Amino acid sequence: TDRKKLHTAPVGQVFRLRPFHVLVATGGGYAGYRKYEDYKLEQLEKRGIEVPVKLASEWEVALYKSVPTRLLSRAWGRLNQVELPTWLRKPVYSLYIWTFGVNMKEAAVEDLHHYRNLSEFFRRKLKPQARPVCCLHSVISPSDGKILNFGQVKNCEVEQVKGVTYSLESFLGPRISTEELHFSQASPGNSFQQQLVTKEGNELYHCVIYLAPGDYHCFHSPTDWRVSHRRHFPGSLMSVNPGVARWIKELFCHNERVVLTGDWKHGFFSLTAVGATNVGSIRIYFDQDLHTNSPCYSKGSYNDFSFISNNNKEGIPMRKGEHLGEFNLGSTIVLIFEAPKDFKFHLKAGQKIRFGEALGSL
Repeated sequence: TDRKKLHTAPVGQVFRLRPFHVLVATGGGYAGYRKYEDYKLEQLEKRGIEVPVKLASEWEVALYKSVPTRLLSRAWGRLNQVELPTWLRKPVYSLYIWTFGVNMKEAAVEDLHHYRNLSEFFRRKLKPQARPVCCLHSVISPSDGKILNFGQVKNCEVEQVKGVTYSLESFLGPRISTEELHFSQASPGNSFQQQLVTKEGNELYHCVIYLAPGDYHCFHSPTDWRVSHRRHFPGSLMSVNPGVARWIKELFCHNERVVLTGDWKHGFFSLTAVGATNVGSIRIYFDQDLHTNSPCYSKGSYNDFSFISNNNKEGIPMRKGEHLGEFNLGSTIVLIFEAPKDFKFHLKAGQKIRFGEALGSL
């Protein structure tokens, strides 16, 4: 009698499923499942059990790509710029330090209250003596991280992790003009790999370094070289942790990346910064025109920028150990370079390495 009538709208009006919502929910759930699978693989590796390679199918990759990682990364970037109240800084940063094992004793500023936001904390500088640069070896590690793979490039294929490869040409893009990079003219009939090798008797080598979220996020010049060209590939921002790199073939070719190309005393040299989830922002200190993770881009496109002009024929000279750029979180650095056949790496797959330590030498 005195009860109030409850008026309800049709279910279809209250909860209307849209394709975008379905894709986000499905893709997000699948990404979570993959994270759990990655965790199980890491535990097996720690116990010394060899994990068989199981590549993702096309539909699995498409499903993963349906997650709006670029949008999420931009949102994360804006969140990182929000200034934290002084009283909140220490609890937030302490949680991050505990979660990812950050060594703040190496930081140039150890006081957590100094960092106004998460972005400043991620990009913290180190004490000058924290990372001595090795002078005895010709190529050093450009960053802190984990060695995923290294060795000679064979058959125009590069290994991102053991047993999983990607195309050299897809990764670097079409070859830059020989005039711009001061290279000798290669025969049109040669393979893409052979065209990159400029000196007889040399080989092409590669090294992949994964930066975890707790690592130092800046990267430096791995040797003395000249940067002549920058190529920016917009793309996906899938995770690049070792588990995903083992699962998705050509992961580095799918993701957004910045390829710096030039030459060193032995010929061709390149350093590529690969973006990842929450790492849409890649900064190159001497390149103010570079803007990554833009809202709109054409699939498969790339843009080129030359550092050689009529007034500057030498490009950008970089000294070994010099500051080169930074990520806003962990990601991946890929080195591809030419060197004589007696070049030797001083590495083991899976080892932790720090900026300034030796990668290899002649």
